[in-house]
Amino acid sequence: MLANLSGWHLILLLAVVILLFGAARLPALAKGVGQSVRILKRETKDASPADEAASE
Repeated sequence: MLANLSGWHLILLLAVVILLFGAARLPALAKGVGQSVRILKRETKDASPADEAASE
């Protein structure tokens, strides 16, 4: 579904995001998303050894 996006679609999507959130809030939004991704990676990495030990 997302593979059919062309350059114009991405530009339009970016424009809508800027209109919704405002240019001043975009860096804070990106920082929050980045922190969430880092936390998710850390938690999945920490949970993996515990899952393996529980299955044995």
